[in-house]
Amino acid sequence: MKEAGTSSTQPPSRLPLRNLFLSWIVWFIYRSLMASWRIRFVLSDEFKALTHQPEKTYILAHWHGDELALLPTIKKYPLCTMTSTSKDGALMNYVLNRLGMLTSRGSSTRGAVSALKGLIRLIKSQKRNPSMAVDGPKGPIYRPKPGVFELARLTKGQITPVAAAASHAKIFEKAWNKTFLPLPFSKVIILIGAPWPILDRTVDPKSTELAEKLRLDINAAKQQAVELITAI
Repeated sequence: MKEAGTSSTQPPSRLPLRNLFLSWIVWFIYRSLMASWRIRFVLSDEFKALTHQPEKTYILAHWHGDELALLPTIKKYPLCTMTSTSKDGALMNYVLNRLGMLTSRGSSTRGAVSALKGLIRLIKSQKRNPSMAVDGPKGPIYRPKPGVFELARLTKGQITPVAAAASHAKIFEKAWNKTFLPLPFSKVIILIGAPWPILDRTVDPKSTELAEKLRLDINAAKQQAVELITAI
C-alpha cells in the first residue's frame, strides 16, 4: 500500500492515462497563459537579504486564492509545497512538478503528518523553501491555520508574507477561496514582504496572536500589490 504522505520530485507517472492527459492539457494551458503575463516581482529588502543566505530557510505564506497567480515564483526560487491526495490534488501535483516545484502529498484528514514530514525532508535534503496556502485546504478563508507556525518552529524557517494581484483576472466566485487566474497578457504583481524572525520552539502554533499577525501581514502585502497594479 502506498504511504499516505509521499514526496514527489517529478511528474507522476502512475496516473491513469485519461487523468495524465488531462493533467498535461492543464499544465500546457497554464504554461501558455503564464508566458503571456507581464510579471513584476516586488521584493522587500529584508527578503532580498535572506535569499543571499542559502543556509537559512524562508516560508512563503499566502492565501489559497492567490496560488495560481503566484506559480511564477517556482521559476525564480527553489520551492516545495504540500499537495492533496484527492483527484484535484493529483492534477495540481502534476502541474507543480512540471513547473519545477517539489511536493509532498497528504491531506488534512489522512496523511497530514506524513506529508509534513515529507515537506521537512525536502527542506533539509533538497535545500528547498516551502510555499504554503495558510488558509487551506478548505478554509475558513483568510484565516491562517497552525500548520505554518508548526513548520516554522520545526525548521527555523522565517515566515514571509506573499500576495499577488493582476490587472485582469477571472475570479472563481463560487469557490470557497475565491481563486483568481490572471487573463492572457495581464500585468501581474507578486509582492514578497519582510520575513518574520525565527520562531522559538516554545511558541504555541495555535496562538491566536500569531494567526492574527500573519493575517494582517498577508493582507497588507495584498493591498500593496493591488495598489501597484492600479497605479500602472
